Amino acid sequence: MTAEPTVSIVVPCHNEAATLPELIRQVGHALHGRNYRWQLIAVDDGSSDTTAEVLRELSATNPHVKSLIFSRNFGKEPAMLAGLTYARGDYVVIMDGDLQHPPSLIPKMLDQIVQTDVDQVIAKRNRTGDSWYRTQLSRIYYRLVNNLVERIELTDGAGDFRVLSRRAVDTLLSMDERSRFSKGLFSWIGFPTSVIEYENEQRRGGESSWTLRSLFNYALDGVMSFNAKPLRLVATLGGIVVALALCYLAYLIVVWFFQGVAAPGYITLIAAVIGFSGIQLLALGALGEYVGRIYQEVKQRPHYVVMEEHGFDR
Repeated sequence: MTAEPTVSIVVPCHNEAATLPELIRQVGHALHGRNYRWQLIAVDDGSSDTTAEVLRELSATNPHVKSLIFSRNFGKEPAMLAGLTYARGDYVVIMDGDLQHPPSLIPKMLDQIVQTDVDQVIAKRNRTGDSWYRTQLSRIYYRLVNNLVERIELTDGAGDFRVLSRRAVDTLLSMDERSRFSKGLFSWIGFPTSVIEYENEQRRGGESSWTLRSLFNYALDGVMSFNAKPLRLVATLGGIVVALALCYLAYLIVVWFFQGVAAPGYITLIAAVIGFSGIQLLALGALGEYVGRIYQEVKQRPHYVVMEEHGFDR
């Protein structure tokens, strides 16, 4: 390793034109005078604002700034993967471009990973300023995921803001799966890890591209990417539905015995519809999710398409 450790800062961007100049200014200020040689790799994930134009200008005027511009929107996970692929630093920082991840924390995180034997330093935020609704949803999500996934544990508040060693980055890049869930992958690779807590920061500009639907899909990826428990859960639910159907059937028989029934075949029809339909729909849904992911893996399409590169030597 060189006398001055090299640091690559990966920033996935989607409609971040309003905050990128300030982000780069704060990163430069935080690392000024530090014993690190650094570069910032910003990845424009098909933004609909002027993010691409801002990155072209910043890459042309600031030697520390490198940029990748996707041909369209591929998602945050492919954007992070692209940044990690292009990063050449001894240490790699991953952070968002909306200033919710404070650049002032980077030196402390770097010092900790350099001075200790850990391979990851995670910045864990509290939830100061978040709405009660969002906080409760987050807690429910992490509790659900940790109960379903196998051999990994996710921590509420520990997001993508972290520093990785070169060993950790190379291990992440060796996993070429298409349905990537980085929070789980960060935990799955293991390696010694430490945590730094910080105060929650609010978004400085623009609007979040995370909708309720995208958050649900992301949560679904987290649950299904690391285990087959949903399939076992379907089998359990199927057994419960069958038991309920049998109980209902017994109830209808008792009612028929004492009161009679106006429509012949009603008992059999209701019991069959409730029992078998519930089992089949649940099973098909779970199987469909897994088959869809297998289909994506088999096609082996690239994770992303880089339309432009700016500031790189290669």
